[in-house]
Amino acid sequence: MKSAAKPLPPGQFVLGSFPRFGLLAYAKRWPRLTQIAAIRVYGDGLSPFLLEDDLNALVRVEQCSDFHCVTSWSQTDLAWSGWRLSEFYQKLVLPKLDSQRQTQFVVMHGADGYRSILPLADLLAADVLLADRLQGEPLGIEHGAPLRLVAPAHYGYKSVKHIQGLEFLDSALAFRPVGYRFMAHPRARVHAEERGVGLPGRVFRWLYRPFIGFVIGRFAQASTLQLQQQNIDK
Repeated sequence: MKSAAKPLPPGQFVLGSFPRFGLLAYAKRWPRLTQIAAIRVYGDGLSPFLLEDDLNALVRVEQCSDFHCVTSWSQTDLAWSGWRLSEFYQKLVLPKLDSQRQTQFVVMHGADGYRSILPLADLLAADVLLADRLQGEPLGIEHGAPLRLVAPAHYGYKSVKHIQGLEFLDSALAFRPVGYRFMAHPRARVHAEERGVGLPGRVFRWLYRPFIGFVIGRFAQASTLQLQQQNIDK
């Protein structure tokens, strides 16, 4: 049930739906959907390795949290299911990490080519998940199947969909964000309205808001075309 009077973060409004949304360059990018989530783990002080069924050894958790898009819309009370990234890191990554390295950042790579970065300390928060279920159902491809990041304290562009790689880094200096640099804040914390760099958060919200409907429409159109193509291929 939706909370009737839940306070929203600065500059956010409830959209009333949870649309497929993102940078327009990704509207027509549809990763091949697989039944098993496979994550390649690599980076500074790590010999690359692949994780497939390993997630099932972790404790599955259920979490209800809000999703806040950087463009200023929100969807509240989303029921996610998956695994805490903190446990994933402690049990599956840390034992293989060179103890002499000072890992500070993690780059999340999606199968659609999208990527984003967050400090490792932020990702170890208890509410950060690797999720494979939404609202009691298996995650659909429109929302990041087979596995996506859920980081409620950060704007949605940090919650990478279709995760296929986690890159652990000592430094973020070599990281190159997708899109324009000003659009990618290093942390993108919702409570601090860290929407981008170079301008106050309240300015970004008014820059982005007029394009929300247009972007939703373009992504919906791409979804319709994809469904039509799937029906043709059957």
